[in-house]
Amino acid sequence: MVAVILIVPLLATLALWAFAWPAARTAPRDLPVGVAGPAAAAAPVARQLGAKEGAFDVHRYADEAAARAAIEGRVVYGAVVASPGGPKLLTASAASPVVAQLLQQAVTAQAPAGAKVTTVDVVPAPAADPRGSVLSSSMLPLAIAGVAGGALVTLLRLRGVRAVLALLAATAAVGAVAAALAHSWLGVLTGNWWAEAGVLGLSSLAVGATVAGLAALIGPAGIGVGALLMVLLGNPFSGVTSAPQLLPEPVGFLGQLLPPGAGGSLLRSVSYFDGARASGPALTLAVWAALGLTAVLLGALRGRRAATPAVQEVTPERAPIPAG
Repeated sequence: MVAVILIVPLLATLALWAFAWPAARTAPRDLPVGVAGPAAAAAPVARQLGAKEGAFDVHRYADEAAARAAIEGRVVYGAVVASPGGPKLLTASAASPVVAQLLQQAVTAQAPAGAKVTTVDVVPAPAADPRGSVLSSSMLPLAIAGVAGGALVTLLRLRGVRAVLALLAATAAVGAVAAALAHSWLGVLTGNWWAEAGVLGLSSLAVGATVAGLAALIGPAGIGVGALLMVLLGNPFSGVTSAPQLLPEPVGFLGQLLPPGAGGSLLRSVSYFDGARASGPALTLAVWAALGLTAVLLGALRGRRAATPAVQEVTPERAPIPAG
C-alpha cells in the first residue's frame, strides 16, 4: 500500500512535468532563419532578428534563390527576403506549422509601418494535414507499438535469434500498416511510400528493441524503464508538435537523441523534403535498434550460461586399507 501511495503520485508528477513544462516554455531558441537580399536592405532585418538575444540563429544569403534552397535543404525554417519594396517572408509549414506562424508574426511586427509582408510557403504542409497535427500525433502510437512489441517478446519468453526475428517482423509490419494509413488512406505523407514505411518501421524497432534489450539484461523491470524512457520522456521531448528549437534546453537536444524525436525528424525529411538532413536522425534510430538487438542476444547468451550446470571435478576418495 505504501509503495502504491508513493509511486503513483510520483509517476503523475513526472508525467505532468514532462508534458506540461516544455509546452509552457515554448519559445524560439537559436531557431535557424535566413535573411536574403542586398546588404543595405538585409542588414537592418538581420539586426532586428538578432536583437532578440538567443531567439534566432540568423543565416545570410545573397538572394531569394539561395534562401529557398536553404529552406528546401532544411538548413533554416524560413527566410526574410529584404528589398526596397518591403519584406518577403519564405516559410516551410511542412517543417513546422507552428514555426511558420511564429515567423509570420515576428516579421509582420518588425516591418515598417504601412509595409505589406508577402508570405510564400516554399514547402507547404499537405492539404490533408495543414496544421501537422496528424503527423505529430503518429509518434506516440509508434512508441506504444514499440513498447508493446518489446513487452510481448519478453512475456512470451522469446530469446536470442527468435526474439530478434520477431521484433524485425513485427516492426516491419507496423511500418507497412502505418504507411498504408498515413500515406495511402489519409494522405498526410507525400513522399516515397517505401521510404516512409521504412522510417515508421525503424522508429518502432528502435523502441521495441530497446525495451526487449533492457528486459533481457535486467529482467521484467526493463519493460517499465523502456516505457518510461520512450513514452513518458521521448514523446514530449520529441518536438514533433512544434520544433526542437522551441523547447527549453536541454530538452530539445535530448529529445532528438531519443527514437520518438529522431523518428519525427526523419519522417518529415523523407516525406516532405526529399530526404534532406535525414542522415543524423536515421543514424540515431539505427544505433538504438542495434544496441537493443545486441542486448537481446547478450541477455539470451547470459541466460544459457546461467542455466548450464557447472561441472566440478570430483576426486574419488581412497578406500581404507584393511588392517592386517
